[in-house]
Amino acid sequence: MTNSTGKAHRKRKPRANHAFQDRKRLDSPLGQVEVRLPASLAAQHEILAQEVADAAGWLLDELGDFRVVRKNLDARRRPVKAVWTVDVAQQGHVLPAIEFPIWNAAPLSSEAPEVIIVGAGPAGLFAALECLEQGLRPIIIERGAAVRQRRRDLVRITQDHQVNPDSNYCFGEGGAGTYSDGKLYTRSHKRGDIRSALECLVAFGADPAILVDAHPHIGTNKLPGIIQSMREAIVNAGGEVHFGCRMVDVLETAGSVKAIQWLELSTGRTVERACEAMVLATGHSARDVFLLMHGKGWKLEAKPFAIGVRVEHPQSLIDQVQYHGEERGDWLPPASYKLVCQVDGRGVHSFCMCPGGIIAPCATEQEQIVTNGWSPSKRDNPYANSGMVVQIDHEIWEQAGFHGPLGGLDFQRMVEQACWAAAGKTQRAPAQRLLDFLAGDEGRVSRDLPVCSYVPGVVSVNLRELLPASIAKPLVEGLRAFGRKMPEFLHPDAILVAPESRTSSPVRIPRDSDTLEHPEVSGFYPCGEGGGYAGGILSAALDGTRVVQKLALKHSLKQV
Repeated sequence: MTNSTGKAHRKRKPRANHAFQDRKRLDSPLGQVEVRLPASLAAQHEILAQEVADAAGWLLDELGDFRVVRKNLDARRRPVKAVWTVDVAQQGHVLPAIEFPIWNAAPLSSEAPEVIIVGAGPAGLFAALECLEQGLRPIIIERGAAVRQRRRDLVRITQDHQVNPDSNYCFGEGGAGTYSDGKLYTRSHKRGDIRSALECLVAFGADPAILVDAHPHIGTNKLPGIIQSMREAIVNAGGEVHFGCRMVDVLETAGSVKAIQWLELSTGRTVERACEAMVLATGHSARDVFLLMHGKGWKLEAKPFAIGVRVEHPQSLIDQVQYHGEERGDWLPPASYKLVCQVDGRGVHSFCMCPGGIIAPCATEQEQIVTNGWSPSKRDNPYANSGMVVQIDHEIWEQAGFHGPLGGLDFQRMVEQACWAAAGKTQRAPAQRLLDFLAGDEGRVSRDLPVCSYVPGVVSVNLRELLPASIAKPLVEGLRAFGRKMPEFLHPDAILVAPESRTSSPVRIPRDSDTLEHPEVSGFYPCGEGGGYAGGILSAALDGTRVVQKLALKHSLKQV
């Protein structure tokens, strides 16, 4: 943003904010300040300019260029405040130009060593991009369809109740993240260079606003184009991407990876390709991969995860609650929430909250129901949904009779299949009004259900009876606790849709803390959510980058 340099301005009265009344004057003509003012006023350029000048300790006439470099909101009370970090320059000085990143890898040498990457989700794509940076040739094997063709398989789920086990919301170009919201924040800042990953997305077409927003979000409608641009860049630089190719075996000799076999789904032909290094980035839902490794006797570990339901409210209600009745207007985004509590020592929390979003069918096998949530870039749908989940560990799945490294996975599958059977053995999902779920000691079947964004449809079921008691009981107490914190949360039209079961992988593939290889198989690099080392788009992308950096050093593959 730039302040005009025309006629002299008088200071505005009254002031929108007195927090910087006694602010010391910046001792440099270039600097950075924080402004805090009502969000409704931050959208007005003249008022914002005055606040920026005040924060710098300058007269308005002294203010030259300024630009917002970080946006956050403080919605703890009314009015909601914009808390913005701003780069400033005095009149006569110019802020350094922002150079938006451009991704342009040099073509690979014909002798570039190959790295097999299984999976074209965020971990696999960023691993491939890092391969190009390291002078390595990425060979991506993806069981699902290319991002545009993949939409047809999603339509078959919602309209025909037919699940393609190789191409669906979880499998296909871009992975689960492509059609599940595109949130780009992570709680872990130890995984790698977050700014660099965001800049990479901008280079491939993401809105530069993700570099400024405190909680960046791309949107399911925008991600396909970005993903396709990434793939085209990989291929143009000399990499390969093979769609409709499901990995069926990994061959190893004397504890080292030697080759990979995959099935071409369109022809039924099995292809074998030699490799010295392989990155496994198959996501948290590739159960056949876990079974393959388990059958080979390779070490796996059961990992805690979470299971619950999706809860949906009118977005206008969430706005009213979170913004304390303040009109949202164009200056405030659709509101979100984050809820967490402990029930008998077990965590119950919201997960993947989607303002202005929909609940989507995300099964990867025919006889199961799985739900998830996503939002378009504008988050302008009339509903808000969020996972409401209970932490699951070995105590719960062992009590249900499941043991070993795949015990959590088997428990997860049991819940999904039970929900499929209870709702009529289609992709319709079992559902219940929130108040009916909480009623009495046993809940009650809802006589009718409110309009819901889950397109395949919902069936009225008493979820207290359907879900295992180890999930239902803590979920009841957790939702009651959330209602005490946010009474409006217990809205008569709030609906629960089950199950939300793919919060993270129920299996961890162990790896050496230094080399990041599997401890028993040299050259085999588990990565991202499927390996148990990420929890979203950004953390998976960072892990893919990190794995390839380690891989190049370990195998001395980097080209000079």
